[in-house]
Amino acid sequence: MSTPLLKVTGLRAGYGKAEVLHGIGIEAAKGGVITVIGPNGAGKSTFLNSLMGILPAKGQIEFEGQSITDLTLEERVMQGIALVPEKRELFGTMSVEDNLVLGGYRQMRLGNAQWRSRLDDVYDLFPRLKERRVQVAGTLSGGERQMLAVGRSLMSRPSLLMLDEPSLGLAPLIVKEIFSIIDTLRQTGVTIVLVEQNARAALAVADHGYVLEMGDVSLHGPARDLAQDPRVIDTYLGAARAKA
Repeated sequence: MSTPLLKVTGLRAGYGKAEVLHGIGIEAAKGGVITVIGPNGAGKSTFLNSLMGILPAKGQIEFEGQSITDLTLEERVMQGIALVPEKRELFGTMSVEDNLVLGGYRQMRLGNAQWRSRLDDVYDLFPRLKERRVQVAGTLSGGERQMLAVGRSLMSRPSLLMLDEPSLGLAPLIVKEIFSIIDTLRQTGVTIVLVEQNARAALAVADHGYVLEMGDVSLHGPARDLAQDPRVIDTYLGAARAKA
């Protein structure tokens, strides 16, 4: 059996003395998509921030078979881990293309002389960004800002891409487009960890799913099986899912 790209065991994290994650374990296979679903306050964003090194955590985090538990945020970025945060955190006064170029910092540091060519790949994936490449990022629509945030992360050519609530606040048609892009990204070989409240869409695109409740993993398994689990249907999908 191959070594997972990401293996998390006994992860505990929180804010001050308030523990939010209570020793959870999660694995992600190379080139796969896993999703973490759950209600507000379950600890989903805390989980991603701990993996990224934004929050201190206890437990073990292995990436490509090596422990990264003690690495800093910057060191994890250089290892090939990227996070698209819930708030996107773009440089609003800079152009679309300048935001993307900043995302190429890792490849530049690694000495990749062709790192700017990644722009063409991002523009192929997001034609709308190419149309708006000279536009100030702060004037983009919500869906365009999400595309820019994902595109900026892809500029670093990450092995692991973590997405925090990519559908939050977006219109249904844009949500459908975002999840279609996630499915496309799977074909490029990047491993994706998707945190999402839209459980129906998340399970439809993922290989494996985890249900996080009150800082603990209450259920996990193949995403297709979770989508048919009565507990998931009742709590996250609604009765309509059972008829699908």
